[in-house]
Amino acid sequence: MPEDFPTSPPARVSLRDVARDVGVSHVTVSLALRGDPRVSSKRRVEIEAAALRLGYRPDPMLSSLSAYRQSKRPVMICSTIAWLNQWADPGELHRLHEFEAYWNGARDAAEKLGYRLEEFKIKSDLTSVRLQKILEARGVRGILIPPHRADLSLPDFDWSRFSLVRLGLSVKEPRAHVVTSDQMNCTALAFERVQERGYQRIGYVSSRRFDRNTGGNFRAGYLSSQDAFLPLKKHLPPLFLEEESTAADVRQLRAWLKQSKPDAIITTLSGLHDLLDRIGCKIPEDVAVCATSVVDGNFDSGVDQNPLEVGHVAMRTLAGLIHQNERGIPRYCRRILVEPRWVDGTSLPGHC
Repeated sequence: MPEDFPTSPPARVSLRDVARDVGVSHVTVSLALRGDPRVSSKRRVEIEAAALRLGYRPDPMLSSLSAYRQSKRPVMICSTIAWLNQWADPGELHRLHEFEAYWNGARDAAEKLGYRLEEFKIKSDLTSVRLQKILEARGVRGILIPPHRADLSLPDFDWSRFSLVRLGLSVKEPRAHVVTSDQMNCTALAFERVQERGYQRIGYVSSRRFDRNTGGNFRAGYLSSQDAFLPLKKHLPPLFLEEESTAADVRQLRAWLKQSKPDAIITTLSGLHDLLDRIGCKIPEDVAVCATSVVDGNFDSGVDQNPLEVGHVAMRTLAGLIHQNERGIPRYCRRILVEPRWVDGTSLPGHC
């Protein structure tokens, strides 16, 4: 019988092979496969089709070497990334420390990747069509959408011309990939830490608007933790206030405290400290409190949602979409969750 010998693997198709097939330079092929706007759409489609037909695949070793070489070079600004701000008061977005950290994290990551993050404040007299023309004239290829109190109002904006990433869950439209803190895990982590400190009647106070804008994820983390760690007779009903410091909220909070008798509270509300003061409830003597956001919650015990990292990841995700020339509304949206961490403080001491 003839002896079997292993056959050599087929030669890897290179950029030069694709270039030879199309009749362009290998540099043009490299730019086209990275979605570079210097290559026309018609030529890019032709090159992508040839690469697919020939079976071209990037060499992972060469890609790693290229990335290493790029990291050793000074970063040149190559494009502007748009940060859309349609808040009624644009400054309010930055006065919220979580969202300001999103901006800072995204800006720092953008600079390292060779982009410039620029805020576009969308006033009532700026139409969708005009905004789109401005972005295109500035060479914007990617858009970051920070949290808002409601969906963006840009009815005639053509999202298909840009790569998109949302930060947080408050903006439902346009549909795009999302980077956010692991919201359900924030309250689950808080519940676990509160219980470790000896508290048994653990309450949850939020607002209806906040619950709606976060898809109920913080609430879900609290309720699932009650189910996991406490018998049913020790479950406390969550309290949802309309705002954060109205007279009606004071009455609701007082009634809830009297009925539920919590010894500790997990809260999403920055105004809860003021409400408890108005009731005459001392922290932590009468009730201990921790916040789901220590940067905005006005309590020194609670969860750090790592908002800088949320901004970093959002920008890097957007850069990847730009690199792959993935624009517009994706068929399937991805959700990337950033892990929180616990912060000890005086508002939630150990419970004897």
